[in-house]
Amino acid sequence: MTRTIVIGGGIGGLATAALLAREGHQVLLLEQNSRVGGRAGTVTRAGFRFDTGPSWYLMPSVFEHFFALLGTSAREQLDLRTLDPGYRVFTEPGADTRPNCVEVPYGSDRVVTLFEELEPGSSAKLRRYLRSAKYTSDMAERTFLYNPFTSWRSLLTARVLRGLPRLTTLLTTTLQRFVERRFAHPVLRQILEYPAIFLGTDPRTAPAIYHLMSTLDLDEGVQYPMGGFWGLVERFEELARAQGVEIVTEAEVTKILTRREESGLHASGVRWRDASGTERVEHANVVVSAADLHHTETVLLPAEARSYDEHWWQHRESGPGAVLVLLGVRGELPQLSHHSLFFTADWNANFDAIFGAEPELPDPASLYVCKPSATDSAVAPPGSENLFVLVPIPADVSYGSGGIDGAGDPAIEAVADRAIAHIASWAQIPDLADRIITRETIGPNDFAHDYHSWRGGMLGPSHILRQSAMFRAQNASPRVSGLYYAGATTAPGVGVPMCLISAELVLKRIRGDRTAGPTTPIAPRNQATATEPSHSGVTEGGQA
Repeated sequence: MTRTIVIGGGIGGLATAALLAREGHQVLLLEQNSRVGGRAGTVTRAGFRFDTGPSWYLMPSVFEHFFALLGTSAREQLDLRTLDPGYRVFTEPGADTRPNCVEVPYGSDRVVTLFEELEPGSSAKLRRYLRSAKYTSDMAERTFLYNPFTSWRSLLTARVLRGLPRLTTLLTTTLQRFVERRFAHPVLRQILEYPAIFLGTDPRTAPAIYHLMSTLDLDEGVQYPMGGFWGLVERFEELARAQGVEIVTEAEVTKILTRREESGLHASGVRWRDASGTERVEHANVVVSAADLHHTETVLLPAEARSYDEHWWQHRESGPGAVLVLLGVRGELPQLSHHSLFFTADWNANFDAIFGAEPELPDPASLYVCKPSATDSAVAPPGSENLFVLVPIPADVSYGSGGIDGAGDPAIEAVADRAIAHIASWAQIPDLADRIITRETIGPNDFAHDYHSWRGGMLGPSHILRQSAMFRAQNASPRVSGLYYAGATTAPGVGVPMCLISAELVLKRIRGDRTAGPTTPIAPRNQATATEPSHSGVTEGGQA
């Protein structure tokens, strides 16, 4: 039996551990924090339960495929609600004549109607845009996302060769230019460009191939798993344990051990520190690091074993940092949807502040607000609302850490104060600040401390072209055999669905599978079975 150690219990680590255990590996997962989940964390305070990470359930086919690999399904594991409206967009008041609030409904036909109302003549353009997004999404899933890129033949398919002219255009054109050639209305442009933030980048530098993201929210729609993403983490943890994974929390890995063989360096285990501070050594045939790749390469590995040293990282672009603001609010907030986006009028200035040559805290800042209490009554006391506010800022630990009830570092609390004021003004909730019952902030230094996040970023390396697909750091160490990488900082990229795919890419690497598409589910080689379902099925039509 192959002895395997997985470093890090985030989504990528849990998913990798579960798949390898089902494959027949004896898996030990070591997580430095007191809980698993990584950035998909949770905070409970004053009767409110906050998710502190992902909140958009997109790419349902990826979740469904992952569950199938473990012998179960999304229907058995999750209680999903389709949001209608999918989200609301608020614009900076007084800047121009654009509408203050635009509601993006569920269903592509209704979205087309919305576009036509705001920009007459745009409906046909949007239908063509969504067809292109769907085509590109399908191609990405079949050819790029699940591809370990260990054989160039995997790219030389008839489908890719036929689509090469279109693919070349999508790779050499920016998302912003692609959108602005087709649509004139500023809010519609922002609706089509904002998904670049999900990818940790700027629509002015993201390749237009990422217009595929629009098929996810505008065509397929947006869902919410009851219990939030922390509930999703709990399901992944239960599935991993059911496959036989041993999970140890408060277990900090301090070094990846290697041995030299005739063929070169090979991973041989890890050195780690338990909750009591005792140093331990665990030997293994395979090591998978689902920790931040920068931390893995520059801290956990000895110099001779590093493939991506500090010099390499100096030439990489980070995604944004973030200030997270968790607010428990007295009374209802009908002005806000389950998901609300607040966009500044000067879109480019906002991105210059975050990604430009001289980064600074944006003011005013575009921001995102999640109100899960619109759909899930369990996350807030009766008669109250749960708000998760995300303000993208430069990835820079010098801005400091957050705190409880205003006790964070001054720069972080100032960003939070301005965000609350902007939400109050733009969404017309004048007494919002006075109704706050509890408040907690999280800043870039918290990401660095809690997750060893490179530069304190909230996501990882951005998805500019030279950091996407085969150009992104891949899932196996180029220098150390038996050492693999999973999670958002490696291929295929950021976001929960990508972390699930990264786990499958590790499985492919270990198997020697060079194929491009999703793996066909097989029966487990051990006797472990999937966890029993705890939900009866999918419920659609939930109102936000």
